[in-house]
Amino acid sequence: MVHFLLKDGTKQSVRGLYGTHVLDLAHQNDIELEGACEASLACSTCHVIVKKDYFDKLPEAVEEEDDMLDLAFGLTETSRLGCQIILTKELDGIELTLPQATRNFAVDGYVPKPH
Repeated sequence: MVHFLLKDGTKQSVRGLYGTHVLDLAHQNDIELEGACEASLACSTCHVIVKKDYFDKLPEAVEEEDDMLDLAFGLTETSRLGCQIILTKELDGIELTLPQATRNFAVDGYVPKPH
């Protein structure tokens, strides 16, 4: 189970298969997590804030992810890119907060439909 804390303050809980990344899970469940670069580590639009208890269970971010996170709006110590969080048994119950805004340098204000 993954718990998304949405921009409007509500919580949406969804089930996902192990091996699925959070960005795909959000798109499959109509959760507004942009993913402008389609998980190619070229943007920060799938930025999520991970609850501390679960952040420590994630593998360390690679340098490319850290570089993109530097561009994220509302960066925190527990920020990660949703395209880099792969669901595992250890992450069952993870809580992810969606930031109030994202930075899409390609098209500001446009929110594409998930694929």
